[in-house]
Amino acid sequence: MTASTKWFWLVFATISGFLCYVLAPVLTPFVAAAILAYIADPLVDRLEARKLSRTLSVTIVFVVLTLLAIIALLLLVPLLENQVTILTKKVPVYIDWLQQNAIPWLTGKLGMDESALSLQQLKSSSQEYWKTAGGIAAKVFSTISRSGFALINIIANLLLITVVTFYLLRDWDYLVERVHELLPRKSEPVISHLAKQSDEVLGAFLRGQLLVMLVLAIVYSAGLMIIGLDLGLLIGTISGLVSFVPYLGFIVGIMAALLAVLFQFQELMPLLYVAIVFGIGQMLEGMLLTPLLVGDRIGLHPVAVIFAVLAGGQLFGFVGVLLALPVAAVIAVILGYLHDEYKKSTLYG
Repeated sequence: MTASTKWFWLVFATISGFLCYVLAPVLTPFVAAAILAYIADPLVDRLEARKLSRTLSVTIVFVVLTLLAIIALLLLVPLLENQVTILTKKVPVYIDWLQQNAIPWLTGKLGMDESALSLQQLKSSSQEYWKTAGGIAAKVFSTISRSGFALINIIANLLLITVVTFYLLRDWDYLVERVHELLPRKSEPVISHLAKQSDEVLGAFLRGQLLVMLVLAIVYSAGLMIIGLDLGLLIGTISGLVSFVPYLGFIVGIMAALLAVLFQFQELMPLLYVAIVFGIGQMLEGMLLTPLLVGDRIGLHPVAVIFAVLAGGQLFGFVGVLLALPVAAVIAVILGYLHDEYKKSTLYG
């Protein structure tokens, strides 16, 4: 690579990064649309293989996925709001239990002054918050209703994402081919090889891991609701959503569920049921879901996943969160390639 070529790519990367930073609020719907189009492209390709036109295939996939998303939102949002309402109302009860049972035991073991660990202020704050906050959906709806511009902005973004997703999905193969034609001929084999590996990693993570998260959320929620846990749907959903980091969903979910069961039933037997639910979820994930849907192609360490999401959000806001894992996956592929090249070089010996 010549000096001029290096300077070109350095300037290109600098300008691209600066534009992403400045235009982050505007780019959010386009990035969201690109990710949705990338996820749905294999479904369109399968329909094309059955002799359907690209436009018809895109239309079928687009309509089906849109209807599923609308149905899921209509069903889940009211249920989750009810769960959050239950949690908010029960917080004072949980605080009383801690004050009457856990705090005396803790102070007795540590020899501390019980007044130093008083939770009455926390209880008062939570009760005051509930009086002023009300239902989550009602508050959000009220805020949006008072601001016509906010409502228009939300609708415009949803429509923009919908339209851009449709056109990107329809022209996806064409756009990929055009980018391929623009690659420098000398670097094309290496870039194509890295792009193929990146596609495998991204496909495994974005498509496979999303399915794993969905299945785990359903399994955890159903299991916790079967054992009678009032907050089962909320805890199960959160556990599934954060399971993109290995073991994080299990750890967060089982800790929250054990505490909720202890507060609600105040018996030991339901704790065993919680352990069984999350044990089944872990076995399904490790023995069936991850090998079948994701495989071993991700190559992203859990710490790298957490850092990527936090760093992306800090640097570029919500658009950074959307781009964090795809960018981290591509960087992991490039670092793997550089590692292999270093091992082959004279520097390594």
